[in-house]
Amino acid sequence: MRGSDPKQPVIFSYVALEDRVPQDHPLRVVRGIVDRVLNDLSGDFSRLYSQMGRRSVPPEQLLRALLIQVLYSVRSERQLMEQLDYNLLFRWFVGLNADDPVWAPSTFSKNRDRLLAGDIANKFFYGVVAEARRRHLLSSDHFTVDGTLLEAWASQKSFRPKDEDPPQGGGIGRNVEADFRGEKRSNETHASTTDPDARLARKKGKEARLSYCASVLMENRSGLLVDAEATHATGRSEVETALAMLARQPQTRRRRTVGADKLYDTKGFVAGSRALGFTPHVAQNTSSRSSAIDGRTTRHSGYAQSQRHRKKVEEGFGWGKTVGLLRKLRHRGVRLVDWVFTFTAAAYNLVRMRTLLVGAVSA
Repeated sequence: MRGSDPKQPVIFSYVALEDRVPQDHPLRVVRGIVDRVLNDLSGDFSRLYSQMGRRSVPPEQLLRALLIQVLYSVRSERQLMEQLDYNLLFRWFVGLNADDPVWAPSTFSKNRDRLLAGDIANKFFYGVVAEARRRHLLSSDHFTVDGTLLEAWASQKSFRPKDEDPPQGGGIGRNVEADFRGEKRSNETHASTTDPDARLARKKGKEARLSYCASVLMENRSGLLVDAEATHATGRSEVETALAMLARQPQTRRRRTVGADKLYDTKGFVAGSRALGFTPHVAQNTSSRSSAIDGRTTRHSGYAQSQRHRKKVEEGFGWGKTVGLLRKLRHRGVRLVDWVFTFTAAAYNLVRMRTLLVGAVSA
């Protein structure tokens, strides 16, 4: 029998949002982990807000909305608010009722800046890592370190000599016409007028772009990120940041290993990681110079295992650039870029934890 096509819409719904979301939906596991982490951050949220005045956007809902933006690749706060207005799944995850009004995009952005001032991204990231450790998903013996370049939100035309007067013309929202072919440009003599924190950098075999350096430390068993940081792309920042992340790991008497690619085959990184209690399982760079590690390290079977496992770190970078909107940054300044990168790394961990937990139940 053919169904009817009623013209009068139903005004009332008697189905709760909780009942509309399937029990096996991937966001259910993620929401459970996120709620536990946000509950532990309640004291930090209280210190960010005054006890007087008009109530603001709840920080818990704000962070869940930011997670939705990363997990579903929503390009802007305006699009996020538009989808949050009609998407019942998003409303359920964020914690809004079906009839609750959504926030203005500008209000959403201003409240996000308050979380930046409170270093909430780092606390949220480490809260997710602590939850993974509580669920026995982390190892404490074998790690991998790596870095990548994130393209800055700045045009190549904005990379001007530091001693040059501000260019005239171009109109609102446009850079002036410039032809820099054949011109010698470096970070010592030039700077971006759009994003002064961006640095000209390049990967081997590719053109130089205004970029930031993003580094992560991954544990090898589950492929979860245990530390993340975005810094200036100075050419030395990957090695320096790697040693800083290793130094932040809990102290232990056991000998640990850290895998890395050929970029880290330097005397400074090898000696520094050993001083911190890590055996450097670094890929040997013998193409143009002698390696900083020798057969005493490479002869062990654990070295080959580290070299196999270290390639999993690329999955996190790939996810962040394709899904997490990091292929081309949408924020300026090293502090905000670090906030966004760290928060995206936490989102990647949540996705991977969901896969590991569901897989463990299925097994």
